[in-house]
Amino acid sequence: MELPGELVHLKMAPIERLLELKRKAREKKSAKFAGVLCLFYPSQEGEAMFALILRKTYKGVHSAQVGFPGGKIEPQDDSLEETALRETEEEIGVSMRAISVFKKMTEIYIPPSNFFVQPYMAITPKTPEFVPQDDEVEAIIEVPLQEFLDDDIKVTQSLSTSYAKQIQVPAFLLQGHTVWGATAMMLNEVRELLKKVI
Repeated sequence: MELPGELVHLKMAPIERLLELKRKAREKKSAKFAGVLCLFYPSQEGEAMFALILRKTYKGVHSAQVGFPGGKIEPQDDSLEETALRETEEEIGVSMRAISVFKKMTEIYIPPSNFFVQPYMAITPKTPEFVPQDDEVEAIIEVPLQEFLDDDIKVTQSLSTSYAKQIQVPAFLLQGHTVWGATAMMLNEVRELLKKVI
């Protein structure tokens, strides 16, 4: 299927100038690159699920936020897809060999951390035995697909960010967690694709 792309990202964007900031980052060639994974799997009961992580509290722009497993590209990685797979294994304990990537999503630029992030959709056929990475992952959030596709999960919340205080931000409420910013933008594209096929 054709990707919905940036227009779908922007529906969940907390700032207006995202495309302009992205253009400037490309011109400067100073941005870093990362790969992340939206990993689908069956629960023990056979329900379709995907995994998010709650990051640890630390001194950084993504402290205590919900995100996809993944991270920045390292010299040993041959591609951003390999980065996403390697980081997923490190952060939540699912072996790269047990994961099949089936869709490359639309790249997104994250201004506060100056990262271009390449998301992928992937599947693992068995219920994973998750092992959270002690120093980076506070919790693994298992999201049922049925919950994710419910329109009631879309909300607007007042949040303070690294660039603004108490702004109204579009978000998803998933398993009691507020998911906003770049993760919500990428999830919105995943959601649009799923709604076309389910």
